[in-house]
Amino acid sequence: MDVAGYVALTRQTGLRKEMETVANNIANISTTGYQREGVVFAEMVQMLPTEGGSVAMTDARGRYTDLLQGALTPTGGSLDFAIEGNGYFTVMTPQGERLTRAGSFTRDADGQVVNMDGHPLLDEGGGPIMIPFEATSINLASDGTISADGEPVARLGLVMPTDPTQVFREAGVLYRVDGDTEPLDPGQSRVVQGFVEESNVNAVTEMAHLIEVQRAYESGQKLLEMEHERILQAVKSLGQRA
Repeated sequence: MDVAGYVALTRQTGLRKEMETVANNIANISTTGYQREGVVFAEMVQMLPTEGGSVAMTDARGRYTDLLQGALTPTGGSLDFAIEGNGYFTVMTPQGERLTRAGSFTRDADGQVVNMDGHPLLDEGGGPIMIPFEATSINLASDGTISADGEPVARLGLVMPTDPTQVFREAGVLYRVDGDTEPLDPGQSRVVQGFVEESNVNAVTEMAHLIEVQRAYESGQKLLEMEHERILQAVKSLGQRA
């Protein structure tokens, strides 16, 4: 394969990664707390062994998360929470603490507040939140304070990463933070009860983007086929002359 083929192949590889990302966004249109993901492309310029010669190749070097607020849908659930503004809930997984915007919670057999995967919701001190089953009413203040029958039991561990580049997506709606986090500023964000945040994926925009990427991939595939045919014809012509 010559230089033109390698350039086209790197473009195809990047487009394939972008197509997978867009398809994953579409698959999570109905996932509570899901934040749209995008691909970041980088250009790599390689010097050629000819005077003034160079070639540019592309690569899908990284991904980014769209932090646009998703729509808040009322559920009426006493343990359904949503954050208006920036910030994340903190949950404990077998791999350690993780952040999430998915605020649909319930109680396990011990009265511990957990998410749909059974991961405990953490308070501001990093401990699990317990609500007795005998409690007849559960209320949430805008600053994240949970009360049972009028008595405060915990305050949600709402945080914000100090360095967004150190946040990495895991398992769809869970995020790992390799840097530091800071408590959420109540003046900039608030948490509401009886609502969940829907996915921020726009179905129409994402479908149009998928079609655009597919067409670009098909165009690159045709270029590779034409380049392959050109090389075959060149080899055949040289063979006949010999």
